[in-house]
Amino acid sequence: MPNAKELTVAYIGGGSRGWAWGFMTDLATDPDLCGTVRLYDIDREAAERNRIIGEKISVHPKALSRWSYEVSLGLQEALTGADFVVISILPGTFHEMQSDVHLPERVGIYQPVGDTVGAGGFMRAMRTIPMFVTIAEAIRDYAPDAWVINYTNPMSLCVRTLYEIFPGIHAFGCCHEVFGTQKLLCAMLETEEGTPGVIRQDLRTTVTGINHFTWITSASFGETDLMPLYARFADKYAESGYEAGQDGNWMNSHFACAHRVKFDLFRRYGAIAAAGDRHLAEFVAPWYTRDPETVRSWKFSLTPVSWRVEDLERRLARSDRLVRGEEEPSLVPSGEEGHLLLKALLGLGDLVSNVNVPNRGQVPDLPAGAVVETNAFFSRNRIEPLFAGPTPAGVLPLVARHVLNQENTLRSALRCDRKLGFTTFMNDPQLSAVPPAEGEKLFDDMMENQRAYLPAGWFA
Repeated sequence: MPNAKELTVAYIGGGSRGWAWGFMTDLATDPDLCGTVRLYDIDREAAERNRIIGEKISVHPKALSRWSYEVSLGLQEALTGADFVVISILPGTFHEMQSDVHLPERVGIYQPVGDTVGAGGFMRAMRTIPMFVTIAEAIRDYAPDAWVINYTNPMSLCVRTLYEIFPGIHAFGCCHEVFGTQKLLCAMLETEEGTPGVIRQDLRTTVTGINHFTWITSASFGETDLMPLYARFADKYAESGYEAGQDGNWMNSHFACAHRVKFDLFRRYGAIAAAGDRHLAEFVAPWYTRDPETVRSWKFSLTPVSWRVEDLERRLARSDRLVRGEEEPSLVPSGEEGHLLLKALLGLGDLVSNVNVPNRGQVPDLPAGAVVETNAFFSRNRIEPLFAGPTPAGVLPLVARHVLNQENTLRSALRCDRKLGFTTFMNDPQLSAVPPAEGEKLFDDMMENQRAYLPAGWFA
């Protein structure tokens, strides 16, 4: 095992203005880890700026460890000798995302996120999978023994591609959506049961499903079974929604919600849907997304790409201030667990967390090899997925449909199989009311809008 004080971390997507800054901060505020971070990004200038920001974070008076930052010119340089690899890339540009999210509106499909399933998720996968083929091959060739942490969406298909190309890879995907639902359970304990001060790490939850359509099938705090409490909670706030414990209410954020979708799904299926409402709504028929008015009635938001463009401008402006020294880095931990999982793999304390890895029986009624999200036990150089048990009977058909669609999405992307791609695209529940002819025109136009990121075989 590598020395925890002399680590080499390759960060693919190292020009990030979000995840990278959070990861740098988490490393700097952990006294048990030191080393070098190699930043690689196709936008070299962005990576150079993050090198400067990373160095400023590392020498901050509140920093507890020192890290050096380097910019790598290619994957071979970044990966050779790396102990850990972090992948956090944006596949394509906002031009392609504009097509992903908004072009389907012409046939009545409204997507709050558009990065995992549905028309937008499929198209994002088409351009992401070839990138992950290249990354997987490079890890196989230059860092075959490294542990690989993926943050990129569509999460399930990114991790699935890594294992398809390099079966011997040590990779897992991290997502914070379950954390938000665990925090909701803590807020429930405080406001409804008079039990303050509970943090999500105090809970015991059984997690199952797939990324962004994850489910909690059992939950407890000490000797208290939280499922009956949540049933009452969901009934109480099913119509009004629940906004206590949030930073502002759902109307003041493109990412917040009043949890009405969660409560509705619980009342239908008896399990706690464990992701943000914006994601959950995209995995079922358009019950919650029929039109913008329906979305508002369920008290969550559609996030337009125009807002993301404006947000990037704000981040770029902050990057400028940080580089010039006009703003000091904030050493507030991100709340993510990536560096904690890294520590556990180094033998610095065991940890249980929800992660995305291939199914090896932890979800017995979903296909072997498909990437699922469950709890896993992290210890020295080892990840052991925890048995989640059978999927609730009502939930299984919903989840299994997406698992099979994701497998076909991977096959169509690897083979440039337009026929399989189109039938998979149309088999998503969000497209259930779209006539085939309109669906085919939408498919063709969306593919054309990302031609620059697709292999030539798609257009032969």
